[in-house]
Amino acid sequence: MMPRIDAGLLDAADKELQQALDGRPLVSVERFTTALRTSYTGPTPIEALRPMLSVGCYPAWAAATPGAVVAAEHRTRVRSVAERHGWMSRVRHDVPRHLVALDRPPVITAWYATGRLRDLAGPGGTVAAVDGGLRNKVEAKPVFDELLRAAGAPPVVRIPCIHVDHLPELGELRRRVGTATVVVQAGVTSGGRGTVFVADESDMPRAARLLGPFRVAAFVDGWSSNTTVLSVPDEHGGVRVYVDRPSHKSVGVAELGIGPAKSAGNDWSRPWPTKAVALIVESAERIAAWTWRRYGMAGLFGLDAILTPDGRVFLNEINWRNQGTTEVSAVNQQLRGMPPFIAAHLAVMLGQRVTWLGDPHEFNSETIARATRAGGPFYVKARLCHPGPASIAPGHEPGVYQLGPDDQLHRVRAGAHPADADTARHEVLLANLPGPDIVCHPGAEIATIEGVTSGQLRPFDGPDSASAFTRRVHTALHNLFRPRHEEDS
Repeated sequence: MMPRIDAGLLDAADKELQQALDGRPLVSVERFTTALRTSYTGPTPIEALRPMLSVGCYPAWAAATPGAVVAAEHRTRVRSVAERHGWMSRVRHDVPRHLVALDRPPVITAWYATGRLRDLAGPGGTVAAVDGGLRNKVEAKPVFDELLRAAGAPPVVRIPCIHVDHLPELGELRRRVGTATVVVQAGVTSGGRGTVFVADESDMPRAARLLGPFRVAAFVDGWSSNTTVLSVPDEHGGVRVYVDRPSHKSVGVAELGIGPAKSAGNDWSRPWPTKAVALIVESAERIAAWTWRRYGMAGLFGLDAILTPDGRVFLNEINWRNQGTTEVSAVNQQLRGMPPFIAAHLAVMLGQRVTWLGDPHEFNSETIARATRAGGPFYVKARLCHPGPASIAPGHEPGVYQLGPDDQLHRVRAGAHPADADTARHEVLLANLPGPDIVCHPGAEIATIEGVTSGQLRPFDGPDSASAFTRRVHTALHNLFRPRHEEDS
């Protein structure tokens, strides 16, 4: 059961966000038009977080509907890897007329601010997101270790690495970082792009295709992880820093159609060692304070780490922006009886003072305590693994599904929030399912599998493997799809 959020906190978060918006319409521009749904649906919704207009790749569904929706899929009727990356160009002619119809200049929420988004916002409009140029400076993979040193992060969390403009031979890389497998990274990228694991000479051509300079790091075996962090300006010229519990992230799960270095989803229900969580919290606090002093940046950011089998933790990436984890990680704050971080993030982006968060040291101490206990939300990404185009059979809208003894998925009710599913009864929320008229191509996003678990049900068995339950759900989900012949596409 989700705890009820204190009515006073909810009211304060809602009022402060409304003050920041000042009557301006909130517009979401993200791949999923239902972004923010864990905040405006579920047991304790904040109505101010429901966008008046949502722009993205995939349509919303009834239980998760914001206001008006502009989805590229309405135009293309296709899901594919190419459409996933190129959806913005599909909606560029439709969005302006929807924005003009709004009665005031919009506030656009997105991962980070770009020139294109500022053009969409138009005169008097606002993009409530971190500046893309600053994001590039902070997230650039080749400078991550310099950032950790400048911020004063504990030396024990840093991975041995080198920085080179041109890649030498693999033997030299192995000698200089000390591991047989090396991790080559370059650029400012997300979703695993810009990262290549080099285990032997056959991997070097892929690494060489990246545009340098390069960060070449020792390979660290263990669980990948993501931690959501919020920094909020205080009254004394600094920032208050709130650190969420870290996840366990499975990467490169081929059985789910997830490629190397790419996330298969996150699980916040697995316990962490106390010392490792404490190191993440300390590092996050130092990084947030330094980034505020250096660049004047505040708001949401993500800190990626690796948890080794012997309980050590190493930081490997920073993402100063909203992320793919932002949606479901918000449930962690709700489980603590608090409004989600995103409400404070948007207020900060709009220059509004945030008063409802409480003492950050108490919050982070509680994070360390909670992270050592089982229980929390999870999500798993599902990609179409069929060899050719396919469409889902009619009658399978997004919502809560139960995996029956027959290993078939049965829709049991509407839903939009991970807590809508009772995982003790083998229920999951299948979010963002396509309609039966949509042609899905191999590799397309066909759903996210979500829930809140006490820890008995686990989505992943290991750093690169799905659990038996997830594999059963994934197989049953694929059984809902029927092949589409070329003439049907």
